[in-house]
Amino acid sequence: MAGKRSEDRDSARTFLISVAAELAGMHAQTLRTYDRLGLVRPRRSSGGGRRYSQRDVELLREVQRLSQDEGVNLAGIKRIIELTNQVEALQARIAEMTEELEQLRAARQRRDLAVLPKSTALVVWQPRSKNRPNSQ
Repeated sequence: MAGKRSEDRDSARTFLISVAAELAGMHAQTLRTYDRLGLVRPRRSSGGGRRYSQRDVELLREVQRLSQDEGVNLAGIKRIIELTNQVEALQARIAEMTEELEQLRAARQRRDLAVLPKSTALVVWQPRSKNRPNSQ
């Protein structure tokens, strides 16, 4: 949970394009190109200016590393980013489901929750008629 708060704090801090470009070791025009290609999606100010988070700057550095050191083209980098985002989303969902499962197990141990076997029984409900006597 502490990691989540730190992540929220980092994403709240934003940089102008000139500062983000300097932090990433790139030219501001390169950041605009990467935004246009969808590699990095910075937030926008009310006036439309780009606002880069610390996570965006780290992503820009990774794009640069993949491009320069690994020789991956921009289309490949975009696909890598998409797949990485999918993996992160799945990992977050697994963590949520694991937590839910642990809560269910704990509730079951406390006997707060009864686990009933599956049944194929069919229950038919019929409202009582005012004219029909109760047949119980």
